[in-house]
Amino acid sequence: MIRLERRPEPSKLWTAVTPVLAVLLTMVVGGILFAFLGADPVGAIRTIFWDPLFNPQFAGFTRPQLLVKAGPLILIAIGLSIGFRAGIWNIGAEGQYIMGAICGAGAGLAFYPSESVLIFPLMIVAGALGGWAWAMIPAVLKTRFGTNEILVSLMLVYVAENILASVSSGLLRNPEGRGFPGSRNLRQWDAAANLELIPDTGMHWGVVFAFIAVIGAYVLLTRHIQGFNIRLTGEAPRAARFSGVIPARIILLCLGISGALAGLAGFFEVSGPAGQISIDFNSGYGFTAIIVAFLGRLHPVGILLAGLLMALTYIGGELAQLMLNLPGASIQLFQGMLLFFLLATDVFTNFRIRIGTGETA
Repeated sequence: MIRLERRPEPSKLWTAVTPVLAVLLTMVVGGILFAFLGADPVGAIRTIFWDPLFNPQFAGFTRPQLLVKAGPLILIAIGLSIGFRAGIWNIGAEGQYIMGAICGAGAGLAFYPSESVLIFPLMIVAGALGGWAWAMIPAVLKTRFGTNEILVSLMLVYVAENILASVSSGLLRNPEGRGFPGSRNLRQWDAAANLELIPDTGMHWGVVFAFIAVIGAYVLLTRHIQGFNIRLTGEAPRAARFSGVIPARIILLCLGISGALAGLAGFFEVSGPAGQISIDFNSGYGFTAIIVAFLGRLHPVGILLAGLLMALTYIGGELAQLMLNLPGASIQLFQGMLLFFLLATDVFTNFRIRIGTGETA
């Protein structure tokens, strides 16, 4: 008879090992999936994880893309992780990402074609406020009426997508675009363009803010009393209340930070790599960032590494689709396997296997 027995305290060994084990299991099962699709499994895994970084044929283009893809994932995941630490489940970062892009782009386009140096900082603030305001909807509803932030934040994603479609075809549509949906190209407007700071590196302001967010989150969670309150709320809610922590304030703080960082990610994407507001602007970063947050163990440094890894699967996945004719859905499934195997192996952090006679593993 085999059963799971709760450990007296979480295993530090399994906490460290599970992300690596999840990646390895994803490679193995993903390779089997690619074999069923008619591709060489070893070649497919090599194309996803090795070629974008080390193959001279592709590395010149794909290496800079690593930071471009990782920037928004890290920014969003850092915000999500702060809420997750407190037991606050913001699943609607994709909507906050979209609203940050709309508000940031809209604030800049209101002053087109001015070349004032104040436009870009104004757009940054507007982007952050857009994401923050969208996150405040589930925050206020939860604190005032006790609604479930998971459902509310998730439903707001679909509202944001409809707003995106509306402004792309109406309010923010390029008047010189011959009737096609989509805003002006911000990359062609110097005052609003989020271009590379160092040529051929992929380093732009969104990546800089992502690194700042990692440092800020680390300081908040390890050196600040508010970070202690956040961790205490997640680990021992009753103890937090007895110690004077006000749950409503923690909810507003965590969802506010999460929304603002997601909004920033949206703005830096629309003013940089994407270039414009369009109907298909949203790319699923808000949902993928959930995987990044958990793969990084909700730790800022871990999220930094997990964001780079997930960005590598984006770039390598696109390369695999091009070189091996793999369907895009298979790459999305491959990415989803990371979260599945992380959650599956994470069971052993808090539980151990006990076999009939009392042997443990």
